[in-house]
Amino acid sequence: MFQTTFALKTNDKIEVIDITKKIEEIVRKSKIEDGCCHIFLPHATAGIILNENEKGLMEDYVKWLKEFFPKKEWKHNLIDNNAEAHLMSAFIGQSILIPIKKNKLVRGTWQDILFIEFDGPRSTRKVFVQIHAII
Repeated sequence: MFQTTFALKTNDKIEVIDITKKIEEIVRKSKIEDGCCHIFLPHATAGIILNENEKGLMEDYVKWLKEFFPKKEWKHNLIDNNAEAHLMSAFIGQSILIPIKKNKLVRGTWQDILFIEFDGPRSTRKVFVQIHAII
């Protein structure tokens, strides 16, 4: 097993950041030929998806999230005014698992690893990566 953590800085309330190259670099560094890569966000107001990194689609994600989770009088907003971010995170999810074959991530042509900020900007967001070998 190989594991590491890296940090991201976000600049907007809702923001999509492609972390594919960083994860590929970590997989190469692990030297694990066959196994799986688990990517986990230890945050209740961020999410991670596999999808295409295309400018228009990235803007569509942000628009869709704002429309699907509108600013309302949610009960949690009485505490810290970020209920929408928590709901987005619960809906999208904070982890993904990707197979590894011959020391490379197995993913489709248009599948990139996208970190989504729901409650930014934040100076530090952590991404935990754990790579398991198939024995």
